[in-house]
Amino acid sequence: QLAGLAIIAFGLWLRFGGVMADFASDKKSPEYFFMGLYVLVGAGALMSTVGFFGCCGAARESQCLLGTFFACLMVIFAAEITAGVFAFIGKKAAIQEAQKIYEDTYDDYVKNPGGKVNGTIYRYHLALQCCGKDTIEQQVELPCPENIQMPKASNCLVEIQNTIDAYLHLVGIVGVAIAGTTVSKTMFSL
Repeated sequence: QLAGLAIIAFGLWLRFGGVMADFASDKKSPEYFFMGLYVLVGAGALMSTVGFFGCCGAARESQCLLGTFFACLMVIFAAEITAGVFAFIGKKAAIQEAQKIYEDTYDDYVKNPGGKVNGTIYRYHLALQCCGKDTIEQQVELPCPENIQMPKASNCLVEIQNTIDAYLHLVGIVGVAIAGTTVSKTMFSL
């Protein structure tokens, strides 16, 4: 139950807090990312419910509730494995989608430097600690953060790829840990 509540809190924090909250109000918000966060919150709610079945089944020594707990854990384990496989298979598509969103925002900024896109492009640069797509000459015209390192500064497309790679590895490690916990819970429920 506590793990489910922690996942719900983490998903809601990613969605409504921090840097991603700024992108949520923009016209070109990364909707697939937000859909993934809603799935994460739903999975946390499911985990809390399943945890409740396990606690009640153990406290009352009910074979029916423990059997329900076991069946739900097997479904969750299968879903975790499936989600992990799809996450690693779809990594390239996720990187391309994020880069396309940045390029569209960049092109909108070039067409209208004083509009609402000015704040959006700045938030991208601040979150990724980069500035521009190709060359350092572009930075003169772009709203860039002051304290970024120069090797990273010239290409946000590369920085998007590096960020997604890093976070996907972290998600994979957490997923393996959760899957291991799920297997151990399944054994204890038997």
